[in-house]
Amino acid sequence: MLSIVVRLGRERLTEGGREWTGSGDVAVRLHPAPRRVQNVPVRPETRYALSGDVHVAYQVIGEGPFDVVFVPGYVTHLELAWKLRTFAPFLEAMATFCRLIRFDKRGTGMSDPVSGAPTLETRMDDVRAVMDAVGSERAALFGVSEGASMSVLFAATYPERTAALVLRSALPRVMWAPDYPWGRTEEQYQHDLQRELRVFGPRGSAIEAVLALGTFDEEEAEAFVDYLRWGAAPGSLEALIRMNKEIDVRHVLPAVRVPTLILHGSEDTIVPAEVARYMADRIPRARLVEIPGAGHLALGGKPAELIDDELKRFLGDVWETGGWETGEPDRVLVTVLFTDIVDSTSKTIQLGDRSWRELLERHHSLVRRELLRFGGREIDTAGDGFLAAFDGPARAIRCACAVVERVRELGLVVRAGLHTGECEVADGKLAGIALHTGARVAGNAEPGEVLVSSTVKDLVAGSGIAFAERGARELKGIPGEWHLFAVDQASV
Repeated sequence: MLSIVVRLGRERLTEGGREWTGSGDVAVRLHPAPRRVQNVPVRPETRYALSGDVHVAYQVIGEGPFDVVFVPGYVTHLELAWKLRTFAPFLEAMATFCRLIRFDKRGTGMSDPVSGAPTLETRMDDVRAVMDAVGSERAALFGVSEGASMSVLFAATYPERTAALVLRSALPRVMWAPDYPWGRTEEQYQHDLQRELRVFGPRGSAIEAVLALGTFDEEEAEAFVDYLRWGAAPGSLEALIRMNKEIDVRHVLPAVRVPTLILHGSEDTIVPAEVARYMADRIPRARLVEIPGAGHLALGGKPAELIDDELKRFLGDVWETGGWETGEPDRVLVTVLFTDIVDSTSKTIQLGDRSWRELLERHHSLVRRELLRFGGREIDTAGDGFLAAFDGPARAIRCACAVVERVRELGLVVRAGLHTGECEVADGKLAGIALHTGARVAGNAEPGEVLVSSTVKDLVAGSGIAFAERGARELKGIPGEWHLFAVDQASV
């Protein structure tokens, strides 16, 4: 009990200060107020950022000196997350040393529902929209599970907005491949898909499915079932899982140039520890920390304390060394597009110089309109060809297909080639082997064809764009063998 003495009467000011007049003192006993933990923020409001025509729900918690964007995996619900017994304390702990920015990806939680599942490219747009809405010029990204795949792509594409990268239970690819033995087989994938959709079945079956993840005890499994059911509908969850099946960002790993911390649980039964080592070997100067006793997404108990300690140490070091200072990057991941007119010489002879120049001006004007429409940046124009750069491969493909289609109205046929890779940036110009690779891909395209490297194909998971395999080719002057794919333009 707490005793307080209340002095009754009136207070008056005198030359000597305050003086009480009245009838005496009364002792009052009060129950003590609940003890409030220092520096734990108040529950945040949910707000919305507009990304294109989609409203993305977000929350901001904490007032630390630097920003961290939490990039979720799977399904989330901003407000119900605070009812998860282990997740809420983890968020509160993070918010004591940073300004924590969280969001529900489009199609899940409190964000707008969408048809199908968003591509990694679209989800990058959503992160930038949220950062812009909260006035964050540069942030560390904390990507979880398949959210880590998008975070890798974001860090390589937008290094000027990425101070650091933290990857938790990350996977660069979902499915098995001869050079990636840790992925899911088709049989395993179908089994996992059916198990995860059980969350929408009878409640007992849903709880069993959640417990099978090995992440939650029975009490929190109940809460997590509600979290998933409110966070997604059956169709949207299935679309998300099917999109994740196509993810492959392995080619992007060497292009990540920001400080990177990889956290992986020793008890992760979804993503083996070998995957974390694979990523750490390929991301320059990445640091791998294995968390004893942690499962795939578990964030409670002792593992949560260890994760919190590693985060504070790593992000604190980045902050102390000026990691949040903005500057122009000297290397960036881009998708390059090369186009050129087929049989331009014979067209020039047929039309004559003056008519050809007029036609060429109309061609250039048309290409520039399409670049503007799809967010491309003109890098160079040489004769009848264009070199353009995009921050997303799906946009680049759609632009290339639009150009191929539109120039037919001029009586012209063009070929196009695309490749995604790391380029050097100097005075607004691009240089590097990625440019040479893109030019060689374009040189292999047939008239009217849009041809892409396997890197481009792997990065447009969930876009609905279909491809026809054109086999392995040797590209002149480029090491190795390259698998090329023609875009099914009817699918774009």
